[in-house]
Amino acid sequence: MQIRIAGLVPESFVDGDGIRFAIFMQGCLRHCEGCHNPETHALDGGRLLDTNEIISAIKKNPLLDGITLTGGEPFLQIEAANELARAAKNFGLNVWCYTGFNFEDLPPEAEPLLENIDVLIDGAFIESLRDLELQFRGSSNQRIIDIKKTREQKKIVLWSEEI
Repeated sequence: MQIRIAGLVPESFVDGDGIRFAIFMQGCLRHCEGCHNPETHALDGGRLLDTNEIISAIKKNPLLDGITLTGGEPFLQIEAANELARAAKNFGLNVWCYTGFNFEDLPPEAEPLLENIDVLIDGAFIESLRDLELQFRGSSNQRIIDIKKTREQKKIVLWSEEI
C-alpha cells in the first residue's frame, strides 16, 4: 500500500516515550498558526512510499520501543496508517499517534486505526497556549490519551508515564 510521507526518523526520542520510529505523514488541512511542521501541510507534497518499506525498516531495529504516527495528519491516510500500526503491534511495539482532531471528533472510519493505537495526542496546536514545559506536546489544550483505558472505561483517561 502507498503512503504519502513528509519524512521518517528511524530513532526519535522526542515523538513519544522511549525510542521510536517516527513516521511524518504528509497532508494536513488545519494549517495551525505556529505549526512545528508546516512543510507537511500540502496534500500533494512529500513523497509516496510503500508501507512495506517502512515496515521492513521498523522490523530491522531491535532497539525500538514503538512507532509514532505524526504529521501532517495521520487520520487523512487511515488505511496506510493502520497498516503500519498493525505491523508495529505484531512486532510487539507500542503505537503513538498525533492528531489535530479532538478524540471525540474522530470520524467513525478511524475506529480500525484506534484499535491499534496505544497513546493518542489529540487537539490542534494553539500558539497562544504553547508551552515548552509540556511533555510530548506543544500546547496545553492537547491531551495525551491512553486509548486502551479510555475505551475500557468509556471516558477520557490520560496517559501517565509508568515508573
